[in-house]
Amino acid sequence: MDDRALLDLLDAVAETGYSFVTVTPETHRRVLARRGGEPARDLRDVFGWSLAFEEGLLPARVEDALRRTGMVAREGGRRKSLLRISTLSGQLFLHSAFPTDDALSVFLGPDSYRFARFLAAQIPALGPVRRLVEIGAGGGVGGIVAAGYAPGARIVLSDINPLALRLARVNARRAGVEVEIVEAPGLDGVEGPFDLAVANPPFIIDRAGRAYRDGGDLHGARLSLDWALEAARRVDPGGSILLYTGSAIVAGRDGLGEALEAALGPLGCSMAYGEIDPDIFGEQLGEPGYEDVERIAAVGAVIRRAPRFASAEA
Repeated sequence: MDDRALLDLLDAVAETGYSFVTVTPETHRRVLARRGGEPARDLRDVFGWSLAFEEGLLPARVEDALRRTGMVAREGGRRKSLLRISTLSGQLFLHSAFPTDDALSVFLGPDSYRFARFLAAQIPALGPVRRLVEIGAGGGVGGIVAAGYAPGARIVLSDINPLALRLARVNARRAGVEVEIVEAPGLDGVEGPFDLAVANPPFIIDRAGRAYRDGGDLHGARLSLDWALEAARRVDPGGSILLYTGSAIVAGRDGLGEALEAALGPLGCSMAYGEIDPDIFGEQLGEPGYEDVERIAAVGAVIRRAPRFASAEA
């Protein structure tokens, strides 16, 4: 897969005035069911709804760039793009085609939009940012969006998925954002200081164990808790962590919020925490592991590490 071809694909698609908002997998399935297996009619069908397309549908420049990426498959007598393109915060983002069944799928969806709005609301209140790390960057939405609100900051994108990092690098270049790429879990491969970490971790119990989706135990909250505490131990004094995630509510209690509150104080951190959306991904409640869950809430945490003050003079 050629980065130049991926950039050319984004440029060629942008020239058409393309726009597409990516929905939840359940909504996507329902829309496709209404289409009844018909082929794509336009670019939104090809790069948004992931429908197979007939020869000659795509503009020549788009066709050439997609071919050069190698990210196209045969589906019967038609072809299908293995990439989707979404519009978010005025930028185009490459990510994986629907359905995202592969363990290394690169996901972008409604949580990405909520995450972007959360960052836009919180970063301006934090003051100057020198070095920003996005943990579990996926396609780079957090780091790229955050760069617009943290002028001059060095941006680091960290993930365990090499395909995600490749698409993130291309997405960032298309957006005019210079980034450092780190292939490692959590903050393991991030060296040196940073004063802001942002994260939108997976928060679903996923029986298939897909990296972009599986949040581990604690009803899917384990990864969110682990990343937040890891960042709290590493961030510079006076620095911040912005965590957007989902939390399973059981008998009216938010287990993730309670766990964060208990663990952050001893690390010298304070937290402002609240619900962003009270009820998301309701279809998950029918899955194993959610028998006692009454809802999944989208939540945001602003975590601040206390500054290091010099001792007062006698």
